[in-house]
Amino acid sequence: MKLGFASLVILLALLAGCSGKAGSIPGVLLTATSAPSPQGEVTIMTTVSPSPTPTGKSLRELAPRRGLAIGAAVDVSTLRSDPVYAQILAQEFNMLTAENALKFGPLRPSRDSYDFSAADTLVQFAQDHDMQVRGHTLVWHNQLPDWLTQGTFSREELSAILKEHILTVVGHYRGKIAAWDVVNEAVGDNGQMRDTLWLRGIGPEYLDLAFQWAHEADPQAKLFYNDYNGEGLGSKSDAIYRLLKELLQRGVPVDGVGLQMHLTLDAPPRAADIAANIQRLGELGLEVHITEMDVRIKTPASPADLAKQAEIYRSVLGACLGSPYCKAFVLWGFSDRYSWIPGFFKGYDSALIFDEAFAPKPAYQAMKDELADH
Repeated sequence: MKLGFASLVILLALLAGCSGKAGSIPGVLLTATSAPSPQGEVTIMTTVSPSPTPTGKSLRELAPRRGLAIGAAVDVSTLRSDPVYAQILAQEFNMLTAENALKFGPLRPSRDSYDFSAADTLVQFAQDHDMQVRGHTLVWHNQLPDWLTQGTFSREELSAILKEHILTVVGHYRGKIAAWDVVNEAVGDNGQMRDTLWLRGIGPEYLDLAFQWAHEADPQAKLFYNDYNGEGLGSKSDAIYRLLKELLQRGVPVDGVGLQMHLTLDAPPRAADIAANIQRLGELGLEVHITEMDVRIKTPASPADLAKQAEIYRSVLGACLGSPYCKAFVLWGFSDRYSWIPGFFKGYDSALIFDEAFAPKPAYQAMKDELADH
C-alpha cells in the first residue's frame, strides 16, 4: 500500500503502540519495510506470520515447583525493539541477567558519569513481570572503558575508582537486584590468578575488597563469584574451589558461585562431575547458579545435533535439580536470532533453546521434560 507522510506517521505510531507491550497482538508478528517513491509517497510492505507459542506449561511455571529460578541473559536494545522477544522472555523466565548493560564500560562512559538508562529498562521490565534480576558484573577484565585502561593510576586511585563504582552501582539498585556477579573470571585457564588491570593495580586483595564494598552497598543482595570452564571436575574447578574456600576462611561475604556453562556438543562435562562439583561448593556454604548456559553447534546443525544438544541441556539441568544447593538455571540468551555465538566462535551457531524464528527446539522440550520428571 502507498501512504503519504502524515498517514505513514499514524501507521507507525499505531504499530509502535501495539508493540509497546508484550502480548498486545497475541499470535501475530508484524514486520514492515518501507521505500520512498519519487513522488514522496512511501510504500509499506507488511508481513504477518504466526508468533510461535509453546504448548503446555512454560519453563517459568514448571521451575519454581522444583525450587528453581529459570532465567536468560537479556540484550536491552532487543528488549526495546522486538515485542515477540519480550513476550517470550516474560512468558518463559522469572530471572533476568543483563547481557551487557551492567558491565563497567557501558555503564560508566567517563570517570565522573554513569549511564543507567539501559539497565534501568531491564530492571523495570523485571519488576513489571515479577522477575528477579542477576547483576552482571561489577569486576571483570573485559569491557572496560578507555579512560580506565589507558589511564595511569596509583594503587590508591584505582582502589578508589573501584570502590566508588561498586558503591554507586549496587547502591543505585539496592533492593532491586537479587544477586550480583561481583567478580567475574578472576582465575585463568592455567588455574592461577588471571593477570588483569585489577590484579596488577591493586593486588589479589581486590577480590576481598570488591565483595566487602558490594555487601556494604546492599547487605540483602546475594554476592557471587562467576567463572567458566570450572563446571565439572578438573584443575580449573579445583582452583576456583580453593579460591572460594580461602575467601570464606577470611570472612569475605561471598554467598554463591556461578558456573557459566558455555558448552559444545563434542566435550561437555559429565553430569556426574557437575553434580560432584556443585556438592563440594555447596558444602562450603555457597549457593550455586548455572549462569550463562548455551551449547554451540557446528553449522549447519543437523537433527541429530539438535537431539544431542537437547540431552546436554537436560543432563545439566538434571544435575542442578538433583542438588539442594543449585538454585538458579540461567541461559545466555534464549533465541538463536539474538546470539553471541556466531560473532565469537566462527563456524558455530544454534546454541539456544529457541531457533531464529522463536520456535522451540528439542532442547526446550527436554528442559520441560526434566522439570516435570523431578
